[in-house]
Amino acid sequence: MSTIIIRRALLSVSDKTGVVDLARALAAKGVELVSTGGTAKALRDAGLDVRDVSDLTGFPEMMDGRVKTLHPMVHGGLLAVRDDPEHAAAMTEHGIGAIDLVVVNLYPFEATVARGADRDTVIENIDIGGPSMVRSAAKNHTFVAIVTDPADYAIVAAGETTLDERKLFAAKAFAATASYDGAIARWFGTVDQAEAFPAVLPVTMTRAASLRYGENPHQSAAFYTANDGVRGIGQARQVQGKALSYNNLNDADAALELIAEFRDAEPTCVIVKHANPCGVATAATLEQAYAQAFACDTVSAFGGIIAVNRPLDAATAKAITGIFTEVVVAPDADDAALALFAAKKNLRLLLTGDLPDAARAGLFAKSIAGGWLVQDRDAGTPGELTVVTKRAPTEQELADCRFAWTIAKHVKSNAIVYAKDGATAGVGAGQMNRLESARIAAWKAKDAADKAGWDTPRTIGSAVASDAFFPFADGLLAAVEAGATAVIQPGGSIRDEEVIAAADAAGLAMVFTGMRHFRH
Repeated sequence: MSTIIIRRALLSVSDKTGVVDLARALAAKGVELVSTGGTAKALRDAGLDVRDVSDLTGFPEMMDGRVKTLHPMVHGGLLAVRDDPEHAAAMTEHGIGAIDLVVVNLYPFEATVARGADRDTVIENIDIGGPSMVRSAAKNHTFVAIVTDPADYAIVAAGETTLDERKLFAAKAFAATASYDGAIARWFGTVDQAEAFPAVLPVTMTRAASLRYGENPHQSAAFYTANDGVRGIGQARQVQGKALSYNNLNDADAALELIAEFRDAEPTCVIVKHANPCGVATAATLEQAYAQAFACDTVSAFGGIIAVNRPLDAATAKAITGIFTEVVVAPDADDAALALFAAKKNLRLLLTGDLPDAARAGLFAKSIAGGWLVQDRDAGTPGELTVVTKRAPTEQELADCRFAWTIAKHVKSNAIVYAKDGATAGVGAGQMNRLESARIAAWKAKDAADKAGWDTPRTIGSAVASDAFFPFADGLLAAVEAGATAVIQPGGSIRDEEVIAAADAAGLAMVFTGMRHFRH
């Protein structure tokens, strides 16, 4: 039973793109066409001979089309095991004809939700008969071909299917119904019932690419896109360069999420290495922003990921191509910039169009042994800052505090970020204690100054951000030693008074956010 000749096909699609051409090709092979409602009309309008499902079942479509294919004459023709004598006898006894091909795509439930339709309209766009036919045909794929992907129309247009093809169609079909039911379940739980974390959280993803390997060559990997409508790295247009690796995708996402914080800001450049920002700057031009960000850590920038919040121009492209860079992410690029990048064949250039909204809602999930941790995205931004020291920050210090705080949100904990005049001076990431992060960030700033030939490191007169409170005064004192004059931190330690006293003794200005940004 490997090859099945298609003698009868049932076509019932919501999206009618390509279905007329398919039906015409099937009709030319002598296939009987059976259809429903709008699909039948579209085929007849194209001059094709179509048999109504109601003619097949002996019952009219009823209840505003809610009931039309839910009938033994349909499902018997789909589910019958053709080489089982009892099944064959039942088909003969009840006059059930075999259906060899089903072509279905479902009511546009997710699109209906996305356009903000009212509840009754959303409910009416929950397909019942369609998924039932899909599942029946997919279960009986030994004998029946089920096509849910228009990309497969060309295969069945030949008028016959192989078992391997039907197995592939069945796999796609069950994935389609799982995704569809998952979307409905998520809507009922998170929207209709207004639960942020419903009792069951269905998650469906679509494989976009198989990757050469994962974080390391001995790990296999793939990239999946989420069906949540958010545009990100997965939806960016890759203009040039080799295929993106697992690490490229991870780092590029980190860069995109950070640059999105500056979507409406002055020209800004972010440089990321191993998912941590190693340089960020805002300036009058994109070229200047890149130069300032690069100067923060010229060593880590080699082989890094660069993201900008403005379309790339030739001057910035020329500067970027001065060293080896893995990936560049930008909303767009002009022709001159594209020509400069084209000379760097291994550089991946991703154009995203608009940048995502950094404050958007959503969930973040991480697998652990035996389960998943799920939380809201960290879209929090501090409101009113509380000055806790005798000296209030100057206007420039306050601007640098907010800038450093925004960067610290995207640095692995424990995170310390020094910033001055809209540019990072030093970044300390991922240490087991905050004191070491403060020291590393200061050391990196001194190293950057030595490499650039500056008289002093940029930590002198800088603001310093800590992603969580200082549990002791030692981390703050390390920032004082580095030359910081202002501090931004969440506050909330049992030793806050001790830390505030140390800041006052050093003449620092310090503000509390009341919000922390752990990032593990």
